[in-house]
Parts: sequence; structure tokens; C-alpha cells
Amino acid sequence: MAKTEEMFDEITMQLTAHPAVVRSQMFGMPCLKVKGKAFLGVLKEDMVFKLTGQEHARALALEGAVLSDPSGRGRPMKEWVQIPPSHSSTWKGFAEAAYLYVASLAK
Repeated sequence: MAKTEEMFDEITMQLTAHPAVVRSQMFGMPCLKVKGKAFLGVLKEDMVFKLTGQEHARALALEGAVLSDPSGRGRPMKEWVQIPPSHSSTWKGFAEAAYLYVASLAK
């Protein structure tokens, strides 16, 4: 978990430079929000991102990546992709894509 927390802290420092991005909580997990809308979070040792289009498809194509189901009840959230630490090198790029996507929705 330490690597995930460390990466989350790095990404938080990078993205809170954008206006309206704040660190918060969602479903009991640490997350980042833009204008009150979550776009990234930490679930166990994985990072989860709200994505669409090609970025969503690219994330899901990573080995071990799945649609996120934070409740564990077999109801995954269709836009949220959960990416394991084995792909942590992709997290910053997906974080920026998730920010841009959700910022465009939160007008």
C-alpha cells in the first residue's frame, strides 16, 4: 500500500495545482475531486480513474485492470477503471486524462 499512497500523494501535488481540484473522500477511499466531482481514487492497493473513450479502453486493456466495484456486490461502475500497482507507471497519465474528462463535465 505504501507505493500506492506515495503515488497518490505525488499525483495529488501535481493535480491540486489546477483550480478547483481538492483532496477528499469517496466511498471511504481517498480521492481527488474537481468542482465537487470525483475523478480518481485509491481502492486497496489500486488506483481508480473515471475515464471515457479511448483512455477508458486503453486502461481496461491493461493486464489486471477491471471496472471498479467498490461495494464488492457485482455492480461495477461503468466509467471507473481500477488499475493495479503493476501499471503504476501509467497512473499519472490516466490521472490527467480523468481530470480533463471530469473537469469538462463539471461546468
